[in-house]
Amino acid sequence: MGHPLEIRTGTIEGPMMVRPRQFGDDRGHFAETWRQAHFEAAIGRAVDFVQDNESVSGQGVLRGLHFQVPDRPQGKLVRVVRGAALDVAVDLRRSSKTYGHYQSAMLTEENRWQFWIPEGFAHGFLTLEPDTVFCYKCTEVYSPEHERALRWNDPDLKIDWGTSAPLLSEKDAAAPAFAGFDSPFG
Repeated sequence: MGHPLEIRTGTIEGPMMVRPRQFGDDRGHFAETWRQAHFEAAIGRAVDFVQDNESVSGQGVLRGLHFQVPDRPQGKLVRVVRGAALDVAVDLRRSSKTYGHYQSAMLTEENRWQFWIPEGFAHGFLTLEPDTVFCYKCTEVYSPEHERALRWNDPDLKIDWGTSAPLLSEKDAAAPAFAGFDSPFG
């Protein structure tokens, strides 16, 4: 029968795409979107999700690049339930050969991919359709005093968002540059 999750890795060690098997017929479809044992086998380590989040955004909304610093770093398993989003993870691990590099993923309600972003990465997404519903599981609860952000269009990160004028929160528009960033991740 094979592994119950389809898995794709990218150019950065850590983040990965996972997709549960889907079963369908003329009535619709069924998919088991989360099972701890299957996910842990796919990523090769134990994980404990403690918070689920959902955001609904209009087309062209960019949220991020967000992360939480130790001792409250967050890993995230993200997916789009309705609509489409370009999702981005930026490596903030100083000892990594891909420090400051990013990996992106196209998440849509049709492709059903989920994107695992481990602790030590900044995360952001751009919605590509109206009323996009974005859901994510977190390994740590939200902690405002541990939350940080980096500028979405930082010239050192060179992220290709496909737009130069997304809709941003005031906080995200004022996020600091990567050049002055002193990463707390080893």
